[in-house]
Amino acid sequence: MRRPLRTHGYRAAAAAALACALTAASQQGAQADPRTLTEVQNKLKNLYHQAEVATDKYNAADGKVKAQKKRVNSLNSQVHTAEAKLTRLTSLAGATARAQYRSGSVPVELQFALSSDPARALDNAGLALQAQQNTQNLLTDLKTTKSALRTHTDEAAAELKRLRASRHAMATQRRTIEQHIAEAKALESSLAAKEKARLADLEKKESDRAQTKWKSTGILKKVGTDATTAGEKAIAFAVKQIGKPYVWGAEGPNSYDCSGLTSQAWQAAGVTIPRTSETQWARLKHVPIEDMRPGDLIIYFSDASHVAIYVGGGNIISAPRPGRNVYESPAASMRILGVVRPDA
Repeated sequence: MRRPLRTHGYRAAAAAALACALTAASQQGAQADPRTLTEVQNKLKNLYHQAEVATDKYNAADGKVKAQKKRVNSLNSQVHTAEAKLTRLTSLAGATARAQYRSGSVPVELQFALSSDPARALDNAGLALQAQQNTQNLLTDLKTTKSALRTHTDEAAAELKRLRASRHAMATQRRTIEQHIAEAKALESSLAAKEKARLADLEKKESDRAQTKWKSTGILKKVGTDATTAGEKAIAFAVKQIGKPYVWGAEGPNSYDCSGLTSQAWQAAGVTIPRTSETQWARLKHVPIEDMRPGDLIIYFSDASHVAIYVGGGNIISAPRPGRNVYESPAASMRILGVVRPDA
């Protein structure tokens, strides 16, 4: 179940309280209470996690809007085509009627009686009547088709409006999260140099502990070591992006968010996968962790809000969070939800 966003007022109060704690810690200098740094670390993790969740929601909403817009455009094009055909046939039917009027519109029975070749006259009359009936039938069908297309188009347009409203709501939520990101950056910048070093050390130790525990299960003796040809291409792409900054909602070429990196890596390998980590988890084939191989995607956290590409040797390449760059890191440094395979 997705963790609900907390109110801005609560955030402001929490930030203020934490700022006080940081001030006290700064006064103590190198003797700053490690628990205060842990609190800062947890606060930052929480803020960045919520930012990633909001990014995924916005990206998903934006993708739906783009797809629906294409559908509306396609339906409008079909309506215009039907209208053009209807106009052309209506004009043709009118021209035929005018021609009959100018020729005196001689009744079929009289044409038959006066003709020197009654059989031919009968054939001609039958063909004319059949052509008129076919034209009328086609006009009726086109009017029905046009009406149905217009109904579908109106319904699609209404859905597009709803999706745009949803995307707008996601954008509003995204702006709220951006405020949270600003709080996180303010917390980071308020730390003295020694405190920052200790915070980084805490993060590394936590990551190393998690990775060591994961490796102790013998998992690396079970997982695959060879990527498919497509997997190798995806990994090669990801490696080239190392050092580029995380920007939420970005999918290259100069910056990425987590799923922007993985989707573009596999796109470079010729495989199109969903844009967001949630949809990658929902739609791609799940494989047991012990059957994982390089090129597979590791999905993190219970809400599938983060994703990375496994590159072998127990490591991943990912776009971690705002303020960080694409980098290689231990696969178990975050809570693993599962593994999916793009080229299954």
